[in-house]
Amino acid sequence: MLMIVIGLVSCTGTPVPPTPDTERTRVFAEALLAATRSMPSPSPSPTFTPAPTGTPSPSPTPTARRTPPHLPTLFNSPILPSGASPQTYIDNTCQYLKARWDPNKSEPGTVVMIVMYHSVTEDSNPLIDVSQVHHSDVAMTLEHAHEVGFQTITTEQLADFMESNTLIPRRSLLLIVDDRKRKEFYETHFVPYLEKYNWRITNAWISAADTPEYLWQENREIQAQGWVDPQAHGVVHNVPAGLYSTDDFIRKELQGSIDAIQEHFGTRPQGYIWPGGGFTPRAVELAREVGYRVGFTTNPRGPVMYNWVPLASQPDPAHTFWMPEIPVNDPLMVLPRYWSIDAAYRIDDVINIGDQAAEAAALSRATELDYYDIVCKPLTGKIPSLSP
Repeated sequence: MLMIVIGLVSCTGTPVPPTPDTERTRVFAEALLAATRSMPSPSPSPTFTPAPTGTPSPSPTPTARRTPPHLPTLFNSPILPSGASPQTYIDNTCQYLKARWDPNKSEPGTVVMIVMYHSVTEDSNPLIDVSQVHHSDVAMTLEHAHEVGFQTITTEQLADFMESNTLIPRRSLLLIVDDRKRKEFYETHFVPYLEKYNWRITNAWISAADTPEYLWQENREIQAQGWVDPQAHGVVHNVPAGLYSTDDFIRKELQGSIDAIQEHFGTRPQGYIWPGGGFTPRAVELAREVGYRVGFTTNPRGPVMYNWVPLASQPDPAHTFWMPEIPVNDPLMVLPRYWSIDAAYRIDDVINIGDQAAEAAALSRATELDYYDIVCKPLTGKIPSLSP
């Protein structure tokens, strides 16, 4: 309608009087034009910009999983007698390595020589059997041991060392005198050296019911002087524990020794020296039940070290009375002892075994510590530093 009106006006050139309809149309057109001009121009659609999220921190690179090295085989020595092989008794490898390399404990290669004495006689007397030794042999053993750096320890110190590698002298000596001995025996054959070197000796005491009171008193006196440490050696004594021994008999031998030594000497024995060298798996079990920490045989298999005891699995045809210890499955209760008759000649063997063990440990140290760091440290903690 609007376009038609405009066209007519421009073509005639003669103004046409407005009519009411045309006037209404003009007014409407002007109003429409005015309304159009008053509307704001449409704004362009906004461009969407994602909100910045930032650069994510890279995830930490996981530490490469380290493979633990293979631990070296158990140290062995060609010096050990035929048939003897080292046995361990600590099942927890981490516990063992932590104690082995703790600088506050005994260093690898620390060795203990255990020697048994039954009878010492003057040099002028012939030796009746291999259980006897001349006084000069005792002197030679003790003097040579001191010359090369041995120091004596007690049975309790030995037990502490064997169980947890407690610090003891690098070359240690445990001297055990079997059976009931007079005070004079110690004063004649041992006390001069004990005083000279500040040593102690272990008394494997028979707690027999027929022990005269004077013998108890004499041994209390020598104990009070600090030279002798009493340990258990049975009650009946002359009947060794065997396959046919009853539990009742064995318990009486084991517990009876504890009770008598506590009553007469005021101490509790830590070790049991098997009478006659006789033991059985059951006897060892019962010894553990009543509280013994270590036991001693008459088998001269070699020295002992922390978590290292030379034992045999089979009888020795050349020494039928050396009972095999491995079937017992408790090395600490069947520790070997050197015989006094040749102890002086075995000292250098003991030294060499200890030195060999120290050298082997030095070669395996890095491997063992690496294994400990990977496997054991999360479980049993750091190996302690050296105490000031």
